[in-house]
Amino acid sequence: MSTSEGDAVTEAPEDPLRQVAETMRAVRETCVWSQQITHRDLVPYLIEESHEVIDAVENGSRADLQEELGDLLWQVLFHSAIAAQDPDHPFDIDDVARGLNEKMVRRHPHVFADAVARTPDEVLVHWNAAKAAEKRTRRSALDGIPRGMPALALAQKMLGRAAGVDVSVAPTTEAPASESELGDALLALVASARENGWDAERALRERLREMEDQVRAAES
Repeated sequence: MSTSEGDAVTEAPEDPLRQVAETMRAVRETCVWSQQITHRDLVPYLIEESHEVIDAVENGSRADLQEELGDLLWQVLFHSAIAAQDPDHPFDIDDVARGLNEKMVRRHPHVFADAVARTPDEVLVHWNAAKAAEKRTRRSALDGIPRGMPALALAQKMLGRAAGVDVSVAPTTEAPASESELGDALLALVASARENGWDAERALRERLREMEDQVRAAES
């Protein structure tokens, strides 16, 4: 708010993101429960809120999605507020936002520089080139993939990276013709695992470890 003699009061423009960041800072500094929370303590909440966003996208209303995105944003703010109090390497939500903005500008040279991308595939070329330049310390195409992902999501991610070094897994001879049929086939496989007393999640993770060995061998 700014005033001068003889002038009307001018309200500063509302900044909801700044307001919620300040709310989070106040909660972290004064709420006795929040003061005790660590990054590790927040992980289950982050997973839960992420799944609730997915559920809102797939099954909820627009109001549900808006609310769940807000809850997910709160997790980002919470982690940033914890990080701001780190005695050795502190950073806050502004540092997070600044780094994100710089990265996204860098990865979209067709938007913010003079590169050209007329198709989605050309966009991916620029994105992957920028990402590769940022991750020069990585030694394998599989580096940076979070191993805590659910097995199916992890498999899809690893297969995409493995294809870059010519390691692939042949699809079944009776491949599903649609996502719906794929769902049926996956459910049938899980049913077969259950009937035989096998752990479907563990089986896929063990197979992925074998594929990771193949990829790293191909890269060496």
